[in-house]
Amino acid sequence: MEKTTEQDLKGKLLQFEFYCKKEGLSDSTKETFSAIMKRLSKYADINDTESVKAALAELSISNNSKLLYRAAYTTFLASLGKTWTRPKYRHEVKLPDFLPTELEIDQLIAGSGKKVGTLLMLVKETGMRLGECLSLTWINVNFETRCITLPKAEKHSLPRCFPSVTNTLIDMIGSLPKQNQKVFGTTSRTSAIMGLCQARKRVATRLANPRIAKIHFHLIRHWYATMEYHKKPDLDYVGRMLGHRSYTNTQIYVNMEQMIFNSAPSDYIVKVASTVEEACKLLEVGFEFVTDIGGQKLFRKRK
Repeated sequence: MEKTTEQDLKGKLLQFEFYCKKEGLSDSTKETFSAIMKRLSKYADINDTESVKAALAELSISNNSKLLYRAAYTTFLASLGKTWTRPKYRHEVKLPDFLPTELEIDQLIAGSGKKVGTLLMLVKETGMRLGECLSLTWINVNFETRCITLPKAEKHSLPRCFPSVTNTLIDMIGSLPKQNQKVFGTTSRTSAIMGLCQARKRVATRLANPRIAKIHFHLIRHWYATMEYHKKPDLDYVGRMLGHRSYTNTQIYVNMEQMIFNSAPSDYIVKVASTVEEACKLLEVGFEFVTDIGGQKLFRKRK
């Protein structure tokens, strides 16, 4: 198969970006897919599906990242009216290597520029994803009631409302320049991440704390969810705060909370429900659903 020329590559990537827009993909998804395709084109001939498969097999990235690359390339092929036999990867549920302390997050916020610092503070208080933060418009922020509304979430998650955020966050948002209808103006996902990388390296060096250099936006979302679960050990509540439609992803915060606060199993009363009626009764008296094993539903409540 003929090698893709640089001119052909640019044309197809431009066509791909237009296709993503036409298909109604979110801004963050378009930006992510576009970045993936540009990176993938450095390792493979994107006109050749076998070349792409070989490149993905060699890339030193996680299976979850490969799933994202596969989705981007599948969409790219669709923009050309083509399909492929997709390589198989298994989704991995992983715990973060560590969670920053609140002091470390606050130190990073204080050492960041105005926009990046506000983004970090917004994630810290709401647990929103970076793309969700960037999508906020000024009309979504009620400065009088200190309420922030997310009308459209990413990844098919549920829309959410965050009442009574702190005055500090409201003041930080209010100090941002009003460039257009979006709170963060033309700030892109890429520029926000680059700004954070520069800030965290600077702060980590100044404070001689290498952990700060590892903090990223989604890690603060994990911190937020873990703190919320510690305050209120209810998977349904935490899931709703994060916008999750199922408990599958929310359940990792049970382990995260135990890891951070050393909560031993003996700190809980554990009950098993075999029927819907039994499950309802447990929920009514404050038990939370943990997992399903062999058709039996496990619930727990702090002693």
